[in-house]
Amino acid sequence: MIHFKHFKYLASAATVAAGVFTSCLAYAETTVVVGYQQIVGPFVTAIADGRFDAAAKEAGYTIDWRQFSSGGDISTALASGNVPIGVIGSTGTTAAATRGVELELFWILDNIGKSEALVVRTGSGIEKPEDLKGKNVGVPFVSTSHFHLLVGLEQVWKVDPREVNILNMKPPQIIAAWQRGDIDAAYVWPPALSELLKNGKVISDSEVIGAASVPTFDGLVADKKWAAENPKFMTAFTKVLAEAYADYNKNKAAWTADSPQVQGIVKLIGGDGAGAVEALNLLSFPNADEQASDTWLGGGAVRALNESAKFLVAQKQIDNALDDYAPFVNSSYAKEASK
Repeated sequence: MIHFKHFKYLASAATVAAGVFTSCLAYAETTVVVGYQQIVGPFVTAIADGRFDAAAKEAGYTIDWRQFSSGGDISTALASGNVPIGVIGSTGTTAAATRGVELELFWILDNIGKSEALVVRTGSGIEKPEDLKGKNVGVPFVSTSHFHLLVGLEQVWKVDPREVNILNMKPPQIIAAWQRGDIDAAYVWPPALSELLKNGKVISDSEVIGAASVPTFDGLVADKKWAAENPKFMTAFTKVLAEAYADYNKNKAAWTADSPQVQGIVKLIGGDGAGAVEALNLLSFPNADEQASDTWLGGGAVRALNESAKFLVAQKQIDNALDDYAPFVNSSYAKEASK
């Protein structure tokens, strides 16, 4: 479906493929490039209906919207200075910060929640997570799904991951292995998740595991220096986010497959209206006051990044974790927008 995740965050953030990005020097000083991904939500709707562009124009800026295939590409562009604002997942934000990208997380794009889930195949004999011992479980390694599977096993269900046969598979491989009967369970996101549910059931998800440990999320990050030098833009941009999220949470029932909000999402990132609505229902979108609270930017996001760093070290994707990821989270814009 529409929620695509690629964890190429671990490539060197110092290099950018020649010719991929146009130098910022080619633009007027008031133009800002914002990178987004194929992830549904109020953010994309507000891009599609022009609210961001209108607010930016009033603040004296023009936005150049760029769609990227992964957060890794965005973190590389951030490091190069070509893209000052973009969408990156929690695992990728941690990796980028650890590798020296001077970024700050300023908005929680979505709580991944139910959109990533542990699903078991019909006939596998698995009724609860503790039954995973000795079973084959497919999951894309170094993804937020992999992170929450291990956190769930170790911290929530008290199961030694070494007692579970965890297999590194991309979503299409998971579907094929599932259909052959080679795996008993999988931790994955739509559209693979939707396919597996035709012959399986969810026994846990990232909303449950996140509530018992730390959440996984997609976030909007900004280049620290750029954000500090362009407060007028950051304020205007975050205000639109706050309004868009409040509108969705208040009028969620109106976001139907044929509604202009959902059709705007489809126009920008593809798919169809029904699939977009399904994806929206699996995610949750914190309002501005929630963004600034201890649950998210006021503390929870830092805890999530700290835990993600331990995970990345254990998976040998980064050499060492930083002592603290608090310098990479900024709640001030959300606080201002919530007033």
